[in-house]
Amino acid sequence: MTAAHGPAGPDTPATPAPATPAPVGRAGDWVTRHSAPTTAARTAALVNVLAQDDPTPEAVAAVLRAYGEAHPVELTERDVARMRTAADLLREVFAAEHVDGAAAALDRLLREHAGPLRLTTHGGTGPWHPHLDRDDDAPWDEWLLASSCLALTVLVWNHQRPPGRTCASPTCRNVFVTQGPGPERRYCSRRCATRERVAAHRRRPGGPA
Repeated sequence: MTAAHGPAGPDTPATPAPATPAPVGRAGDWVTRHSAPTTAARTAALVNVLAQDDPTPEAVAAVLRAYGEAHPVELTERDVARMRTAADLLREVFAAEHVDGAAAALDRLLREHAGPLRLTTHGGTGPWHPHLDRDDDAPWDEWLLASSCLALTVLVWNHQRPPGRTCASPTCRNVFVTQGPGPERRYCSRRCATRERVAAHRRRPGGPA
């Protein structure tokens, strides 16, 4: 069962989703830590860690803590297995190339896996904010789907484009959020972008072996 899960809150300027988890905001900066862009970035980080071979509860808990989940984060092997199933469903949203596809994927997930919209303070431990899971003690996989769908839906609503994508590198399965400033990103990280540029250069006629 979960502790006080953090859902998406009011939208703020987006930052690109990291390929590895990173702390977000100050400890007391609730709005920043629970904004839709930050929650979407957390979704991407969880989808990525759960796609690894045999992710451990400790590895998944580390991502949750990095994105502000209250201590302690208690996960079992069964929790992780069910979260992997949820992450596979969320990957469909990141794989959508057009906003219509992302919206259709989110509509399906909301219809099949989200409950009625409700407000909670987690027993007075935080400000009022929306949740789509059944209650504050919902299973981790239910919380992951509900909070992620809420955040990704807000991004689609605000920007009218897909909220993220999968890395363009054929050797990488990472997903990332694409709502940040600057030119559209194709790769989850500078490392992947550099590796693919080098590979493309080597494939050119007369390029290095």
